[in-house]
Amino acid sequence: MLTYKFDTQLLIEGKNLSEDEIDAYITENFEGDCLLVAGDEEVIKLHFHTDAPWKVLEYCSSLGEIHSVIIENMERQANGLTG
Repeated sequence: MLTYKFDTQLLIEGKNLSEDEIDAYITENFEGDCLLVAGDEEVIKLHFHTDAPWKVLEYCSSLGEIHSVIIENMERQANGLTG
């Protein structure tokens, strides 16, 4: 059984982005696991398992332009379905 349903991945493009600050904010404010935040001051790759990907998208869009967004329903995948 999965703890969190959605695999959320995206890129954030902006200025003065901080891996550590983004990681800390998500850890403190959103329920989820498997958080990965990597990049530099201009581009950050984010990966996070959560039940509320829209909240993560809203936060990330406040930091800069988001793109290459992928949200996969891992429960469906575990059941042999797509998406």
